Amino acid sequence: MKRFNNIIRIDSHSPQPEWIEKAVEAILNGNIIVFPTSCLYGLAADAWNPVAVQKIFQAKQRPETNPLLVLVKNQKAVASLVNTIPPVAVLLMEKFWPGKLTIVFEAKGSLPGTLTAGTGKIGIRIPEHKVAAALVNALENPITGTSANLSSEKGCSHISELHPAVARYASLILDAGLLKGGLGSTVIDVTVTPPVILREGMVSAKKIQQVVETAGLEYE
Repeated sequence: MKRFNNIIRIDSHSPQPEWIEKAVEAILNGNIIVFPTSCLYGLAADAWNPVAVQKIFQAKQRPETNPLLVLVKNQKAVASLVNTIPPVAVLLMEKFWPGKLTIVFEAKGSLPGTLTAGTGKIGIRIPEHKVAAALVNALENPITGTSANLSSEKGCSHISELHPAVARYASLILDAGLLKGGLGSTVIDVTVTPPVILREGMVSAKKIQQVVETAGLEYE
């Protein structure tokens, strides 16, 4: 088992406030941290800090043309990041958030270019995991929510699976033990009509189709 020196054991169901405070401090100082989400461990940085976001790309060895998703505390926060929220997005947010659905919107031009990777789009979700939720609720800015793995490699559901090349970029690792694993969040693009699923994950395409069509909205 790999050993890292900057690990804090955190309770998944009732995160210790002092550890959340420590993680928030690290993020505010421009660092990146490893944290648990519902399925896999993620890499969090202040989404408005381009230097911190760049560290995420370096840690994952991720192409800079591949944008990052962000986690927010509520739907009000979404409005500060995007140009428009179409009716289908409102429906999906109400039905699946907090949860395992990432919605891709047209990004506001004020967002750091490193975050959108020049695509003009931004993927957003509200996390349901108690630790991830505590982090976003304690911060004014959204945080990145990309998986803590090398680009194109399998995500990790246990800290022992964390690649050293990724871990060395993290100032802090919040270890919540074994996570569920799985496919990660489903990603749907609502900048086009009808919306398009870019990646099918924990929320099935069939379930999304049922919700959208039941509401009388157009679906692919």
